[in-house]
Amino acid sequence: MMQKCDFDIKDISLADDGLKRIGWAWNEMRVLRGLEARFVETKPLKGIRISGCLHITTETANLAKVLKAAGADLVLCASNPLSTQDDVAAALVEHFHIPVYAICGESTEQYYRHINAALDHRPMITMDDGADLVSEVHSSRTSLIESMLGGTEETTTGVIRLRAMASEGALKFPVIAVNDAMTKHLFDNRYGTGQSALDGVIRATNILLAGKTFIVVGYGWCGRGIALRAKGHGAHVVITEVDALRALEATMDGYEVMPLMAAAKIADFIITATGDKNVVDKKHMQVMKDGCVLANAGHFNAEINIPALENLSVGKQQPRKSVDEYTLADGRRLCLLAEGRLVNLAAAEGHPSAVMDMSFANQVLCVLHLATQGAALDNAVHKVPDEIDQEVARLKLAAMNINIDTLTAEQIKYLSSWLEGT
Repeated sequence: MMQKCDFDIKDISLADDGLKRIGWAWNEMRVLRGLEARFVETKPLKGIRISGCLHITTETANLAKVLKAAGADLVLCASNPLSTQDDVAAALVEHFHIPVYAICGESTEQYYRHINAALDHRPMITMDDGADLVSEVHSSRTSLIESMLGGTEETTTGVIRLRAMASEGALKFPVIAVNDAMTKHLFDNRYGTGQSALDGVIRATNILLAGKTFIVVGYGWCGRGIALRAKGHGAHVVITEVDALRALEATMDGYEVMPLMAAAKIADFIITATGDKNVVDKKHMQVMKDGCVLANAGHFNAEINIPALENLSVGKQQPRKSVDEYTLADGRRLCLLAEGRLVNLAAAEGHPSAVMDMSFANQVLCVLHLATQGAALDNAVHKVPDEIDQEVARLKLAAMNINIDTLTAEQIKYLSSWLEGT
């Protein structure tokens, strides 16, 4: 009989529903299934305490299952107040006896209380989605640092924060930027965010995208994916950028590129994917069309200046779930989705399981790397080792029954030599 665990969730009676949905996601996560089969006997993470500040979704539940099967002592809290799937949180507690501290719609005070509950676990390794866990360790739980082996970070936003910490000499243990793995950002960010962000926008609004002017703010990997999917829906896609190379790439990918101030005047939809603050600001809101829909696909709700929107408005209502309609003094209405939080999780279910399979396989293998090598790593943000990235790609291809060629000995020698020429 497994021992019951501590938790703070919405409703334990939702556990059976959550278990069914976790199983549905598991069908698409064949790389994680293979890793579980590999590690369940050897238990390479036995004795390793892990605290994870992640989106509590069906996909995360399957990551947690694999880590526990590998022997880890795991506790989870939410990385966003609106992204928790309450039935999944209940299933993790009831059926897998993993402590979870997460409630969809939790207050800021609850959010940080839950983070500190996860840190009470005295983790040796942290798993972060936005760097709030690492930030809390460094700001108010510094006594934990001495026993830390390291951490992993899943998001672009979190990596930006961690690199800022490292550049100032403030980072006190090594962190692996899982977000920057090729098998993460090329697939999770592009295909995962591309599909799930559009899913969130459509679920929230039920507005036809075809024929609409759809502004994507930022043409990184997430922005590329969103633009691609919006274009597929028949929208007229416009890109705004501050990086000349990305703007040039967007142009050559067939999109119209212009400053956000000009784009705001013609937009039916504006979605941000930059990881920066107040990208959509008061000056943009003052020129937007009546009915313009604002959404954010970045991790934090700072990309749209919500206080400025509140100050401009004279009224606010919620005509649909996940839609706040603000009425301005001149009668124009601006619609903010999911309170400005990441729309793919707050208004939908997040990335498809098949793409999270690769991201979370990277997480598992990077945690193993930290468990064995963390003590020897510098206090810096480290890339995912190439051998891990390649292994995840190979495992994913095998799970999809796809075979590829291999180099011959002659070809390997040729590629490593400079002697042969014309």
